[in-house]
Amino acid sequence: MKHTFPALPLARRYAALPPRFYTAVPSTPLPEPQLVVFNTALADELNLASDAVAQAALTDFLAGNSALAGYPQLASVYSGHQFGVWAGQLGDGRALLVAEIDTPTGIRELQLKGAGFTPYSRMGDGRAVLRSSIREYLASEAMHALGIPTTRALALVASPQPVWRETRETAAVVTRVAASFLRFGHFEHFYYRGEFDAVAELADFAIAHYYPECAAADQPYLALLDGVIERTAELIARWQAVGFCHGVMNSDNMSLLGLTLDYGPYGFIDGFDAHHICNHSDETGRYAYDQQPAIALWNLHCYAQTLLKLITKEEALDALRRFQPLFEDAFAEQLRGKLGLLAWQEDDWTLFTDLLALMQAAHTDWTIFWRQLARQHEDATLRDLFLDRDAFDAWLLRYRARLANEDRPHGERIAAMNAVNPRIVLRNHLAETAIRAAEAGDYTALHRLASALSRPFDDAPEYDDYAALPPDWASQLSVSCSS
Repeated sequence: MKHTFPALPLARRYAALPPRFYTAVPSTPLPEPQLVVFNTALADELNLASDAVAQAALTDFLAGNSALAGYPQLASVYSGHQFGVWAGQLGDGRALLVAEIDTPTGIRELQLKGAGFTPYSRMGDGRAVLRSSIREYLASEAMHALGIPTTRALALVASPQPVWRETRETAAVVTRVAASFLRFGHFEHFYYRGEFDAVAELADFAIAHYYPECAAADQPYLALLDGVIERTAELIARWQAVGFCHGVMNSDNMSLLGLTLDYGPYGFIDGFDAHHICNHSDETGRYAYDQQPAIALWNLHCYAQTLLKLITKEEALDALRRFQPLFEDAFAEQLRGKLGLLAWQEDDWTLFTDLLALMQAAHTDWTIFWRQLARQHEDATLRDLFLDRDAFDAWLLRYRARLANEDRPHGERIAAMNAVNPRIVLRNHLAETAIRAAEAGDYTALHRLASALSRPFDDAPEYDDYAALPPDWASQLSVSCSS
């Protein structure tokens, strides 16, 4: 039987930690809440009822207008490096952990983003706006459908309450779901305060609940670092493969579980540019597409430093040296699938980098190219995505010769490539179109886009418009840290 609000199967895991890790604070009521989107597929995974009556009963809770008896609403404290600079204490400035529920797939935390002011809001108002909330909801579920580890989104609640950013906007709350929202920054906070016992307590907590295999290791804390490095390397490889850019890869936005966390400024590459910057606020290009692996390693150094009372510096550095080969192996596996190969060979790196040079010169659409590559024998228009068509023709001959070295049926290869090369991704102009309609009170486009993004690999003709080249106006869009 599925659970209904308020009779949810509550668990206490993070909430069982001492109060030094969080502050109990009530959410701020949201006037006239409207449940705009409810993720019935995720609700089913969580064993929650999703019928209309159940959704209506949940609305006030998901808006932050009510709380669960027996579970405090918590804002966690953390610190971090922002754009490479130590920023000191940060914390959940507009997010509250409102439940931990026992589900068929394990304990899941429910967090309301935009639920009001907390002790860590600093100069903020604790609210999220409809614009950024739609972007977070769509991105969370789009990434999940692409097979990329991520926090999830259960619901989006809107309100007419005014919120001021650059202009007057309206408030919204996203319900985020994850096994844990632990960040590198949680460890940094206590390390820089000299509270090394708290760092050890967090490490023990992480091992007990998220890395249980580390408990039996000769050096459990070193094994924990190894596990975080492995998950992070895999995550970044998956980002790179789909052309995803995280615009604020600060250490406080890095998940200890290797999840994509905090969808503020982000973007999927349209025309390929290795130096693409998706965040208008990133003036130096620190978080550009081609910098993401290096920045992930930089953040891992920040995390490893917090463990230096538990492991030696030499052990930490040896572990960190594993990141690059782990990332390369994970990225090679992604490329193997994208190219339709049965096995990756060292020379395939040259084949790939030569292709990137051609794509860079022409700003070839990343998503469309990879999708069309599967049918390169039948699709004569593929070469039209390149400026130097003769050079691409020469590359294509090399690629076909490489495929000929493997005994793989043509149809099998096409199916395998289409299973990893998405037809639809969350391009900025698609999100912007849905946002503009929603801000005018029409959520039809939002629902349709969310449905399409849940099936990114399907050849669904009803979503052909989402798979087309972006319009000219899309290049003028910019996202920043203002949300």
